[in-house]
Amino acid sequence: NPAQREAVQTLSGPLLILAGAGSGKTRVITYRMAELIAKGVRADRILSVTFTNKAAREMQERAAHLLGKKPPQKPLVCTFHSLCVRILRQEIGALGYPQDFAICDRGDQESMARTALRDIRVSEKSLKPGDLLAIISRWKTRGIHPAEARDAAENDREFLAAAAYRKYQTNLKNAASVDFDDLLFLTQRLFREHADVLERHQGRFSHVQIDEYQDTNGMQFEIIESLVRPHHNICVVGDDDQSIYGWRGAELRHILEFPHIFPGTRIIRLEDNYRCTDRILNLANELV
Repeated sequence: NPAQREAVQTLSGPLLILAGAGSGKTRVITYRMAELIAKGVRADRILSVTFTNKAAREMQERAAHLLGKKPPQKPLVCTFHSLCVRILRQEIGALGYPQDFAICDRGDQESMARTALRDIRVSEKSLKPGDLLAIISRWKTRGIHPAEARDAAENDREFLAAAAYRKYQTNLKNAASVDFDDLLFLTQRLFREHADVLERHQGRFSHVQIDEYQDTNGMQFEIIESLVRPHHNICVVGDDDQSIYGWRGAELRHILEFPHIFPGTRIIRLEDNYRCTDRILNLANELV
């Protein structure tokens, strides 16, 4: 439709696509990739990021269908975490980790948390390993480092957690391991502390697209903003009415303030719903 076509044909500068449910946003992102390539952008200079492996696979399949089976290069379509794994596998040596680091599963994390609590002589009655991991995860999502955790603590349990956090992170590093939150946390740290690393990865992508942008947290926003800083060729798709991940750090302001963060933003609204009949939509709107 006209709004979708306008979004597909807007290829440079910041673009905010406000897309309601069933409005064809995945179609738009996929066709926009094809349009960029048709206009001479190298496929491997295009990065499209989404939140789930399922969504990334769907987008990869659609892109492959549009571009043909064997293009000379492929656009990178991935989740935030898989993007960060790729970056860390190349660059984590700058932070003192080996490139073949392991990613801990939940059992390994709980064992490390239990060891950290034992190291600071805190019993599980005072703070359970699972509760410690939940507090550390919340801090990492907010970009709070072990040295800053004591100032961030809001109660006695969090003061204990702040002391254990330092031990936990040291134990992870000594074991040549990272946890799931570290994938974003350490990438953010790399980009902040190592300008040469950031510059190298800024040069990899000339165009970046983000799906479900309303669900980005502070670290995800900072990583992407760092990557697009030289050119601002960023296209984000989202719906402020579908933001449901505030409990895990998503910040709705990223989509609401996008035009202020990226001056000159073009805003396009996809408002036609292809998923439901009029009767369903009318009833849903009455309930809302």
